[in-house]
Amino acid sequence: MEYVTLNNGVKMPILGYGVYQIPDQAECEKCVLDAISVGYRSIDTAQAYRNEEAVGRAIKKSGVPREEFFITTKVWISNAGYEKAKASIEESLRKLQLDYLDLLLIHQPFNDYYGTYRAMEEYYKAGKIKAIGVSNFYPDRYIDLVQFSEVVPAVNQVETHVFNQQVKAHEIMKKYNTQIESWGPFAEGKNDLFTNATLQEIGDQYNKSTAQVALRFLIQRGVVVIPKTVNKDRMEQNFNVFDFQLTSMDMEKIAALDTEQSAFFSHYDPQTVEFLTDYGKKGLE
Repeated sequence: MEYVTLNNGVKMPILGYGVYQIPDQAECEKCVLDAISVGYRSIDTAQAYRNEEAVGRAIKKSGVPREEFFITTKVWISNAGYEKAKASIEESLRKLQLDYLDLLLIHQPFNDYYGTYRAMEEYYKAGKIKAIGVSNFYPDRYIDLVQFSEVVPAVNQVETHVFNQQVKAHEIMKKYNTQIESWGPFAEGKNDLFTNATLQEIGDQYNKSTAQVALRFLIQRGVVVIPKTVNKDRMEQNFNVFDFQLTSMDMEKIAALDTEQSAFFSHYDPQTVEFLTDYGKKGLE
């Protein structure tokens, strides 16, 4: 495993396992146990994924010492604001059966995320959270939060893949010493990523799959990745990306695939904002 060092000195695995869209408790628990058996130690969940309890059970059952894990969760929109966020952090710790979190992120840049961040700063200073950050914060809101907070976000988790490489956003994060983390490193297969001719051609040189090339590209750019799959063979394949190196020419070819457009949605789109905030109002019950 390779690691990045966050702006407060905490080491974070550059490759982790994501559990988005695995709401079934039994399936999620099995998947996390499979991932741990493959070698993953960084697990990324969220309040909105409704599977923190399954992740917590898998961690307990694995027998792996707590200090070997790097566990991330995220505060959802309906839990925004100072008091609500504090209550939700306690609830996440309870569900995960943990005494502390390695990383806590604000999931979406909506509702009172300033109040949420103040609560997170408090838990961080108390040692209950090792690092705090944000998710889905575009450069404008990210800079705004940085300028008016005591603790610079350690991580910003944003949609990042070969078709949306976040080059400009990444440069801004570097300026303020925040680590970029990718969600959707495979773009969920959109734009025919898994059969992309450029990725296939490069992969053939190393006897690697398009998925492995897509991950390797991000890793070599210093992007933390958390690929999600429920298939153990693919977990192993995704994990097996540290035994080859892409050349500068390979990197240039893949860089040319960048459309600078989301494969999913824009947080600047009013309909997207209405959808997320309406969903955020409903809470998680």
